Amino acid sequence: MTADEVRLGVDVGGTFTDLVLIRGGHIETAKVPSTQEDQSIGVMQAVAMADIEAGAVSALAHGMTVATNALLERNGARTALITTEGFRDVVEIGRQNRPSLYQLDVDRPPALVPRELRFVVRERMGPHGPIEVLTDSEIDRVVEQLKRAAVESVAVCLLFGYLYPEHEDRIGSALRAALPSVHVSLSSDVLPEFREFERFSTTIADAYLGPRTARYLGSLAKEIQAAGMPPPLVMQSSGGVVDIAAAVSRAASCVLSGPAGGVVGAAQVAGSSGFTDLLTFDMGGTSTDVAPIIGGRIETTTSAVVAGVPIKMPMVDVHTVSAGGGSVAWVDSGGALRVGPQSAGADPGPACYERGGEDATVTDANLWLGYLEDGAVLGGEIVLNKEASSAALERLGNQVGMDPLEAALGVVQVANSEMARALRVISVERGFDPREFALVAFGGAGPMHACSLAEDLSMPIVLVPKVSGVLSALGLAISDVRRDYVAPFLARLDDIDYEELEKGFVRLEEAGHGDLDQPVFTRRADLRYAGQSFELTVDADGSSLAAGFESAHERRYGYTLDAAAIEVVNLRVVATVLADRPSFVEAPTEAMGPSGSRNANFDGEWMDVPVFKRTAMGAGMVLQGPALIEFPESTCVVRPRWEGTIDDSDTLVLERAGG
Repeated sequence: MTADEVRLGVDVGGTFTDLVLIRGGHIETAKVPSTQEDQSIGVMQAVAMADIEAGAVSALAHGMTVATNALLERNGARTALITTEGFRDVVEIGRQNRPSLYQLDVDRPPALVPRELRFVVRERMGPHGPIEVLTDSEIDRVVEQLKRAAVESVAVCLLFGYLYPEHEDRIGSALRAALPSVHVSLSSDVLPEFREFERFSTTIADAYLGPRTARYLGSLAKEIQAAGMPPPLVMQSSGGVVDIAAAVSRAASCVLSGPAGGVVGAAQVAGSSGFTDLLTFDMGGTSTDVAPIIGGRIETTTSAVVAGVPIKMPMVDVHTVSAGGGSVAWVDSGGALRVGPQSAGADPGPACYERGGEDATVTDANLWLGYLEDGAVLGGEIVLNKEASSAALERLGNQVGMDPLEAALGVVQVANSEMARALRVISVERGFDPREFALVAFGGAGPMHACSLAEDLSMPIVLVPKVSGVLSALGLAISDVRRDYVAPFLARLDDIDYEELEKGFVRLEEAGHGDLDQPVFTRRADLRYAGQSFELTVDADGSSLAAGFESAHERRYGYTLDAAAIEVVNLRVVATVLADRPSFVEAPTEAMGPSGSRNANFDGEWMDVPVFKRTAMGAGMVLQGPALIEFPESTCVVRPRWEGTIDDSDTLVLERAGG
């Protein structure tokens, strides 16, 4: 990357759209309100705010919520399913589990494809090849049925299609010839793995999201290219970017597009400061995303449920809760104070935005407690009004017999409890001790709550990057181009043919060479003890598969089975083209005093707290809590008994007195 080249990262959130511009080693930022009716409007507004010459832009990476929103709102394409006769209801039967064990009246979300749009064909593949051949007349019959159904998209999921894709390929070719405007997803392309339910569910999600994703990205690409910039790259859930064609062909791989960018940015910035074991904490306006980073490596999973839909694709191991700055506080039927999942979003937004919202939110509580400045401007156009927050908190407090102060403290405490539970899910429940990790706080609201959460989890260190308010956009701008490949390979380690194992990896790497220019490959494999139902993914680059699996099993479950056989289930290859990384180095600066002070409340006690401007702070500066640090896109609350230092990588390192 030359000094004149520019890399852009644009992240669309539920409330704000963030932009990071990297020019040489210098970083510039922008933030505008999101435009949910058409996210591309907000993207182009953010790009317009950046002072750049279009021809200098070498790459523009985009994190979107289009796919996620389509699943949440159930407004994707009208989708049909074609499957083997007798397997029409696999997607509805699922695993026969319940979302809430003790609430018998709670139903699972309805299947993305209603029963009347599930079609079957007479054919059958077995584990060793064809059992019943698929005839041309069967294909013609189902194609005619699809014509009458007037669908936008079709998922083709046949039994044993992951091993023998011939029947799926024939149906796909016939559909594309007869219905050229209809999107077609084949399970043998989308997810060539065994387990019918997960394979069917993932392929259906891909078909359901494909048309809407294609329309959005096609429209955005036209606007960006009309502005003289290169077509955008799209962040995948796995933490790498791909071109638009790949994103459209694998729409299900982009459902965690935005959160993945934040984890990439956190790993890079914290690594520059010498921290490699991290819990990331991204609190935005609508939700909070948390994820683990172990030894500098982003943890991924292939088992995720998004909006009630199982999607078995490589994803950053993100856990999301409905607690954000815009989360609405309310009182349940038992008289308990609750926060979320409903969010005020960007429009009308919290009461303090004065855009028509009347409900008290977490942002209103933070403003009333003095953590945010009355009259502060967000996103260039939203002015915070403390009186509006006070009125909303008073209405909320009247419902539970609290004054506005008690209501505000209660709202923050309830939100913190929800977010602390999320952090325990990705640490304690994964076999990690949070006391051995640093907490990386980012997002528009993350640094305000980070010290409180660290105290709850006994974490001694909090890291707040200089661009914490737009860190997800930074992660997008520095992300590697990435493609993931998987193939079934069922064999016991004791009996494995290592020559065949090598051939399996080489075939996947050949696919990577065909898709990317001079990629770097990482080999991985899914393993399990014989008889287990699910697998763990371990590295397969020259290290012992057995040792890697037993170490992962011990960490996750707390034990190993010495006498049990170990099976390989799938082979995986990650192909990446590495992106240039900017260096985060800050020149030392003289210690500067606070720019003023503000009355803020900590644990029920009002204090006159110094306020620092982050732009006036440089490497080597030290401060004592309590303090408020105002970043261009966020505010950091340094609680009492915390000490902060700006390190050489321009990151605020907060340490709790006594560790």
